[in-house]
Amino acid sequence: MPRNKKPRLVSSIPPVSFFRPQGIPVHDLKGVVLPLEGLEALRLADAEGLHQKTAAARMGVSTATFCRILGGARFAVARALTNGWSIRIEGGVYQILPPRPVRPR
Repeated sequence: MPRNKKPRLVSSIPPVSFFRPQGIPVHDLKGVVLPLEGLEALRLADAEGLHQKTAAARMGVSTATFCRILGGARFAVARALTNGWSIRIEGGVYQILPPRPVRPR
């Protein structure tokens, strides 16, 4: 029997959870699901520019696991963008982190 997945640490729930191409009715759309931990991996690696080792530590996973999460997220987003599909952000195994304290300057 496989082991339960360890929750991935995620900074917050995104304000928007669904994206679709303009001008295509929703009932005609195909789509992909991007798990919340996949969005977090994209944010850390691509939007914040963190090295994979640092990003993996922030998510509380190994570097190899982070690479798998990131690869899956990039694959899903690339398929949706190149095929004109929708992207739904939902699901996954995650835990929301408490807000980081702001350091006084």
